[in-house]
Amino acid sequence: GRGVQMAALPKVDKIWMDGTLVDWDAAQVHVLTHALHYGTGVFEGIRCYETPDGPAIFRLREHMERFEMSARMLLMDLDFSVDEMIAAVKETVRVNKLSSCYIRPLAFRGYGIMGIDPTEAPINVIVAAWPWGAYLGDEALNKGMAVGVSSWRQRTINANPPAIKATANYLNSSLARVEANRHGYAEAILLNEAGLVCEGTGENVFIVKKGVILTPPISDGILEGLTRDSLMTIARDKGYTVVEQSLVRTDLYSADEMFMCGSAAEVVPVNSVDGRVIGEAGAITKELQKAFFAVVKGEDSAYEAWLDRV
Repeated sequence: GRGVQMAALPKVDKIWMDGTLVDWDAAQVHVLTHALHYGTGVFEGIRCYETPDGPAIFRLREHMERFEMSARMLLMDLDFSVDEMIAAVKETVRVNKLSSCYIRPLAFRGYGIMGIDPTEAPINVIVAAWPWGAYLGDEALNKGMAVGVSSWRQRTINANPPAIKATANYLNSSLARVEANRHGYAEAILLNEAGLVCEGTGENVFIVKKGVILTPPISDGILEGLTRDSLMTIARDKGYTVVEQSLVRTDLYSADEMFMCGSAAEVVPVNSVDGRVIGEAGAITKELQKAFFAVVKGEDSAYEAWLDRV
């Protein structure tokens, strides 16, 4: 299979733009918008889940803090505070009457100047939300997916820093994902220039070996994923040893279990790497996946602090 083909974007009623709710079809920008030409934008991917107490956004504050940090690292001075962005996200979900959805905040250099230095370009901020099912498909959540190590390398820490969730960074992800899908894999694994395992095109990577859960450290050049952090916390709370350590591709081949995670992807088992069979979702993967979905759906009061009610 060529990986999951994305369905057309489902329209909702309103999109938040610079403090105003505008009609979905009216949410337009000029073709000479700086970010369209030079990738000068930062974004987040957030999920809102249906819970017994209404819609709840998962780790909203941490997402908006990372959003602000990404902007700060690119010297983008946002007109909206973290608290104002949190309110904007909630308002967008609420006005569109969404019980569960994917949420996309984006800050970008807008229209007004052309040229590499974006300093004089205005900064626009938007929040959109829409209904979106499993990013890699429902089957992948249950049976796992086949992944391949990409011939493309991970963007490097002193070129396009992976710690910044910048729009420009995702050309790298796009190259790897298209290659993987054309090779019959659902997802790609990117190595850094030193050959160490980094992440997928939009997910962090975990393996299980002899009951120990391993994941690459931030210092190897990965995005500090919030789903990654959540799973590390949940696993440690369950008594598992979780170690951040550098991994090479053969560590993936010899893993007892492997899974990938992200706000869009959620928690997806990996059943093979480069055609080396790992097997369908392992016991620890299944346990963590089940625990994660219980948390985000408001069924585990121990992690209530991670949920932001709309």
